[in-house]
Amino acid sequence: MSSSTQSIDFEPIHDPLVIDGVEYRSRLLVGSGKYKDLEETRAATEASGAEIITVAIRRTNIGQNPDEPNLLDVVPPKRYTILPNTAGCYTAEEAVRTCRLARELLDGHELVKLEVLGDQQTLFPHITETLKAAETLIKDGFKVMVYTNDDPIMAKVFEEMGCVAVMPLAAPIGSGLGIRNPYNILTIVENAKVPIIVDAGVGTASDAAIAMELGCDGVLMNTAIAGAKNPVLMASAMKKGIEAGREAFLAGRMPKRRFASASSPIEGLFF
Repeated sequence: MSSSTQSIDFEPIHDPLVIDGVEYRSRLLVGSGKYKDLEETRAATEASGAEIITVAIRRTNIGQNPDEPNLLDVVPPKRYTILPNTAGCYTAEEAVRTCRLARELLDGHELVKLEVLGDQQTLFPHITETLKAAETLIKDGFKVMVYTNDDPIMAKVFEEMGCVAVMPLAAPIGSGLGIRNPYNILTIVENAKVPIIVDAGVGTASDAAIAMELGCDGVLMNTAIAGAKNPVLMASAMKKGIEAGREAFLAGRMPKRRFASASSPIEGLFF
C-alpha cells in the first residue's frame, strides 16, 4: 500500500491598498511627529515599511522655514508619498488654507488628510466644519482623505461627497485605547466603496491587527510608534501586526462556537 503527499505552496496574494487609483504595498500609514529627532523619524519610518507619511503642515518644516531642519531630508518625496494633514486646525477656513499652503510647498500635490478638530481636550472631529472644508477642497481639486468619528452615517456622507478615503477614529487621538467600538467600524467597512483607514487610538500591534481583521483597508498611526519606549522596534511590530491582520481577514476566520469542538476527527476509531 503506497501513500503520497501533496505539498501546497503558499503564494503571496497581490493585494495592494488603492487610494485614488494609486497602489501601495503597505497598508500601514505613519505620522512624522513626536519623535526625539529626525534620525529617529527616519529609522522608525523605514522599520514600519510604510509608503504614505503624514505631515502636519502647521507644525513641521517641509521647506517653509529654509533655516531649519527639513523633514523631507529624511522622508524624501521620491521615496514616500507625503500626505499633508491639517492637524491643529479648528475651523474649515484654517484647514482649507493649510491644504493650499501644502499644495504650494509640494509642487501641486493634491492628496491631503483633512482633520478639523472640535476641542483641545478630546480632539474629536468637528463634523460640521469638516463637511464645509471637505466640500471646498474637493471643488478645488484636492483628493481628500477625511478624519471623522465612527458614525457609519457620516462615513457614508463623506464617501458620497467625493472623499477618496474615510478615516474613522478607533479611540481619541493619542489615547492608545485600541478599537473601542468594533461594531461601528465593521458597519462602516461593510457599506464602503472607498478605502476605510482607522485613524487614531491604536496603541500596540494587536490593535492594528484587530482593525485589519475587521476588514479595514489600512491603519494610520503616530503616537503608538513615536510614544513607545523603542519606537523603531514598535514600528517593526506594527508592520507585522498589519500584515497578520490582513492575512487573517483574507483567510476567513473559523466561526465562533459556544462549546468545544474536537480538533481531531472521531470517525474510524477502533475503540
